[in-house]
Amino acid sequence: MTWFEFDQIGTAGSGYKLNSKPMVEMLLRIWRQLLQRPSIGIEDSFFDLGGSSSLADTMFAEIARECGRELPSATILCAPTIAALASLLEQPTLPRFSPFVPLSAGSERPPILIAHGLAGQASFSKLAQYFQTGHPIYGIQARGVDGIEKPFDRVEDMAQYYIDALTDVQSHGPYILIGYSFGGLVALEMAQRLSRNGENIGLLVLVDTYPHPHFLSKPQRVRLIARRILRHLQEMKKMPIRDATTCFLHGLEHRLQMAGLRTPGKSLPPAASPLSFAQTTERVKRSAYVALGCYRPQFYRGKIKFVSAKSNSYFPDDPTAVWGRLADVVEVETVPGDHLDMVSAHFESLAAALTRYVKDTFPEK
Repeated sequence: MTWFEFDQIGTAGSGYKLNSKPMVEMLLRIWRQLLQRPSIGIEDSFFDLGGSSSLADTMFAEIARECGRELPSATILCAPTIAALASLLEQPTLPRFSPFVPLSAGSERPPILIAHGLAGQASFSKLAQYFQTGHPIYGIQARGVDGIEKPFDRVEDMAQYYIDALTDVQSHGPYILIGYSFGGLVALEMAQRLSRNGENIGLLVLVDTYPHPHFLSKPQRVRLIARRILRHLQEMKKMPIRDATTCFLHGLEHRLQMAGLRTPGKSLPPAASPLSFAQTTERVKRSAYVALGCYRPQFYRGKIKFVSAKSNSYFPDDPTAVWGRLADVVEVETVPGDHLDMVSAHFESLAAALTRYVKDTFPEK
């Protein structure tokens, strides 16, 4: 049974057959303590209740202590309710992980597929809530987030892996592919490969996505470096000397990583489980940095919808100058927020733009 099949059974409402009342009671007790909520329903979503990656790590550490069974923290992405998690814990073995994590149900076709960023997690559940469409929405999760499989370090391998698993959610096109940040490169490569296989790409959206700076033209790199230096100087002027020094060193470290002169070197928490987000996210991110530095986008024979963040001082100032030479048609729209909070705070604007694209391409009956 795949993760997709497991979710479909579970989300039917009364589809779970829980044989162990103590299992449910144990999970309720853990969730109430972690989430600081006196009342929790067994169909309530962990993340809707305020859950986070770090709280998920704590939760699964507690489950391991009480049950003697260690599960990947990424399990919560595919079994986000107590009912789903309890049912899974009662199974002798884990179902396999599909890279396609259900975020929102729907009856319209085709489904919406959103590719992950550098960290690899399909962390778009809150964004999905603001979509005003009847299409089901799936987040694409990187291999390795579960801590079991080795993450890929090539965009081409990621794209092929997801295409091979597409039968979990969709056998044939047209496809709706959306990629945020690094995930835009993954979505682009998926679109390239599916197109070559004769499949129809109905909609391709890149959300604040850019190739590695060394694939930009020399004038673009110079302007980008100047903008980044100016931004750091402006930030450092507002800080005490000690904080400004730390900011400078962090900025230098990041620039060396982006230039390919240094691999991300953040140490992994030694006490954390190898299956915890604290460990798996760093491993996936390291591999993604390698993939970013190696992937040169090829010309795409189709239309790209590009969504840019309004407050954008870290990336090129003109998306069309970058992507205009890499696709038949590029249409750019700007939404409020910066690169991070456009998917973590300004959900309404980004979701409204994405909804409009979907409805324009696939008018609902």
